[in-house]
Amino acid sequence: MTNLAAFLVDSAAHRGDRIAVRHDDHTLTYAELDDASARVAALLRDRGVEPGDRVAMTLPNVPLFPVVYYGILRAGGVVVPMNPLLRAREVAFTLRDCGARLVLASPLFADEVAKAAGETGTACLVTEPVAFDDLLRAHEPMPGSVDRTEDDPALILYTSGTTGTPKGAELSHRNLATNTATTAATLVQAGPDDVLFGGLPFFHAFGQTCALNTAVAAGATLTLLPKFEPRRALEIIARDGVTVFLGVPTMYAALLHAELPEGFDAGRLRLAVSGGASLPVEVLRGFEDRFGVTVLEGYGLSETSPVAAFNHPDRPRKPGSIGQPVRGVEMKLVAEDGGPVPEGEVGEIAIRGENVMTGYWNRPEATADAIRDGWFHSGDLARVDEDGFYFIVDRKKDLIIRGGYNVYPREIEEVLYEHPAVAEAAVVGVPHPELGEEIAAVVTLLPGARATAEEIRDHVKERVAAYKYPRIVTFTTALPKGPTGKILKREIEVTDPR
Repeated sequence: MTNLAAFLVDSAAHRGDRIAVRHDDHTLTYAELDDASARVAALLRDRGVEPGDRVAMTLPNVPLFPVVYYGILRAGGVVVPMNPLLRAREVAFTLRDCGARLVLASPLFADEVAKAAGETGTACLVTEPVAFDDLLRAHEPMPGSVDRTEDDPALILYTSGTTGTPKGAELSHRNLATNTATTAATLVQAGPDDVLFGGLPFFHAFGQTCALNTAVAAGATLTLLPKFEPRRALEIIARDGVTVFLGVPTMYAALLHAELPEGFDAGRLRLAVSGGASLPVEVLRGFEDRFGVTVLEGYGLSETSPVAAFNHPDRPRKPGSIGQPVRGVEMKLVAEDGGPVPEGEVGEIAIRGENVMTGYWNRPEATADAIRDGWFHSGDLARVDEDGFYFIVDRKKDLIIRGGYNVYPREIEEVLYEHPAVAEAAVVGVPHPELGEEIAAVVTLLPGARATAEEIRDHVKERVAAYKYPRIVTFTTALPKGPTGKILKREIEVTDPR
């Protein structure tokens, strides 16, 4: 029998007086986090939550998130975390799809959640600070945690729905516990003296496993930033002595170009971890030079708990690579027909191991399409070198076919980032009557920088084959981003102005 919440129970038993969570001046020790989550478990049981029931939550990165999260797990419930910025229609879809018995919502987002709960008949509990605290104090802590089997669901993470309605990736206690243990012990190598940066959204797999659960498993401190802002992030890194920074590429780019606070000192920072999307090599190198810390890039998806590959800290790393498969995980490249890929060529990443989800919630056909012969097909295109290091080429759906030639946007974006005026860039395909698709680059410039479309185009043209460079270059003040800071190419609209 097992339960993901055992990480908290164990850390509280051995390090009860250590700070588990910090949000500016507000802190929770492990003993306090343990007590509060046990009271949430008691409250949920009092509200009729049984083992296996789905309990949704809409909370930002504040100390109450881990309190509620571990409380649901301790009660034997299945956590369904939702992006706080979802509108009522989107919340209602999730509540209806997973059959949530109850939803807990921050007062900041309660209006939309309550509206959705009313439509779906889901009980809604608003976590208004004083009233919710009084409610918890009225319940005696539930001892221990409800036993669950390794294969019982612990979490349902809804994908972003880029190819239709969102699907709920069902992750078991074993999926999450093993992925957390691997991250804590062998990748981040976290211990009780570490301070992890908690700026990644906890409703997302990356922030949940690699920041929240890893910190708790290691007995470390997690310092929170509910909404990422470069200046605040730098202040927190210095103020709290952050030792491990975890972020997505857009965070790294923002910190690379942000003005440092007066007296800034990141002397305790020993490691930076990047995931969620490919990190441009120029950004990686610039960040390392500026902050004097090694950046290790990894790879994973919601469906893989999420970590599947990583540049291991005890092995040589390769900038631009997502590294090698982590412990308990196998990876291979497959061709369009599912067969093997010739050495050195591009194929789709397939993953097998203890981290792969049990399936999509109530979606047997989608599950069968994604997991074939025990291998999860990621939709990501990559190549692998002679040392077993994987290099992401692009998302399968982002591939541009221009005049019969394959063009991988990631390659062109790397070149764009090398231009001294470019802050961020995205490359997309635009329909073309003769070529099928034309290549377009959408660019944001650094503050005070100047460049023309012709200059940007020529910069790329000099560095890649003639069929690859973007004939269309447009500028924007900001690229559309998802809740984790990932650039959303599906929301970029470009028309050929020529």
